[in-house]
Amino acid sequence: MEYEGQICRSPMERSSFMLPVMVGCSYNRCKFCMLFKHLTYRRLPMEQIFADIRRVADLGGDPKWVFLGDGNAFSLPAEDLLTILQEIRWAFPSCQGVNMDATVTSIAQKTDEQLRLLTQAGVSHLYLGIESGLDDVLRLMDKDHTKAQAMEQIRRIQQAGMVFDAHIMTGVAGKGRGRENALALGEFFRRTRPSRMVNFSMFIHRRAPLYQLIQQGKFVPADEGEALEEERVLLHQLWNMEVEYDGFHDILPLRVRGKLPEDREKMIRKLEKALGEHGDAPWPVALVD
Repeated sequence: MEYEGQICRSPMERSSFMLPVMVGCSYNRCKFCMLFKHLTYRRLPMEQIFADIRRVADLGGDPKWVFLGDGNAFSLPAEDLLTILQEIRWAFPSCQGVNMDATVTSIAQKTDEQLRLLTQAGVSHLYLGIESGLDDVLRLMDKDHTKAQAMEQIRRIQQAGMVFDAHIMTGVAGKGRGRENALALGEFFRRTRPSRMVNFSMFIHRRAPLYQLIQQGKFVPADEGEALEEERVLLHQLWNMEVEYDGFHDILPLRVRGKLPEDREKMIRKLEKALGEHGDAPWPVALVD
């Protein structure tokens, strides 16, 4: 496989065959993200995509799940996605579904009929970077949607038969706003019902556009203690949901994962233990070079 950049996908996709269909991210404006800033976005030629599929098939590969990369693969035109899906279905008869990252805008650009055809052709899970439940935070981070717009596009893909999975980011609302963000996210998810949630607790790269906002005094980052407390409050808000959850903390040696509702109390206790064991020492702020 020819691959450019850093592989980034949900941990739930670790056993999927990752098939690149683009280099970089077609949006690439989120102020906290440095995954694709060094890449020039471009769509990969169909010949290269088909060659990757056939290479795996010729080696006897028949994956049950395929993940299309890279950032925001759903932004490809519906006709191109349908062509790729047809090739996947022909090469991998055991394939149960094709998953990928999407944005609210990339969904809005497709008609209801296109969404229905994509579902029929094999698209299963779409991962959306929701990040925050607060509109002013979404604006500050230069996300491509408001809370209401996200809810509407999630409704459309679910109506078409696709599954909504969510990426969130504790700490994204900044210092002093973790609980507020957790409550807003809880309300959002109770209404939109994701199947999977991945929390990449925010860390700030010193070369990211967000770091410039910190230097200008327009954003004050939350420390890791507040991020843990935000996650604890969020899990309390998801008391009546069935969802697969995985929470990462890049600065702390801590990972909180399980299935709700059965593992919710165990995950909350793990967070409370980490908060209690830290004592009075100052919590780190997740800044990286």
